[in-house]
Amino acid sequence: MKRLDFFSESLKNLKEVGTVTRSSRYLCRNITDQIDFNNADVIVELGAGDGVISEKLLDKMKANSKLIVFEINEVFCSQLEEIKDPRFFFYKKSAEELTNVLKEQGVNHVDYVVSAIPFTVVPDEIAKDIVEQCYKSLKVGGKYIQVHYSLVMKNLYKRAFGNIKVNFILKNLPPAFLLISRKTEEVAPDRG
Repeated sequence: MKRLDFFSESLKNLKEVGTVTRSSRYLCRNITDQIDFNNADVIVELGAGDGVISEKLLDKMKANSKLIVFEINEVFCSQLEEIKDPRFFFYKKSAEELTNVLKEQGVNHVDYVVSAIPFTVVPDEIAKDIVEQCYKSLKVGGKYIQVHYSLVMKNLYKRAFGNIKVNFILKNLPPAFLLISRKTEEVAPDRG
């Protein structure tokens, strides 16, 4: 998808898309740098947009890995449906269906979750539910990687995971933050 097409779609559906341009190669590289692809059997991507991050993940994944992708925007869904790769499993569903989809796929735990869901415009209870599903779905030692354009939602991930690392990517329009959390224990402690 061309940047102008992405821009046009994002202006029509800014709350759903969450940004006005596709992720830069610098942001994509920062995401892939967080992943040990030799030990990544299952990666989940939430809010895949037009697939720019999906393609970078597929470029680095092992031949027998799975990329399970969620997107709800109609225009972006048609873009994602064009990706032909046996490791790519696309769902035109909300991330709220994560647990059900993993069950359908026969997946007990995932190694990484990459999310570009614009949680700043998602109702709090839904955002909390999705992040909790991500926590439960990750294996111990797995990582949750969230793209944001501000730090306003930082505590959502800090509460769920108990830890957070923030990377700032200036070479993106707009500049972006990667919020990275690692699952350190099987059951999340009650953090309030």
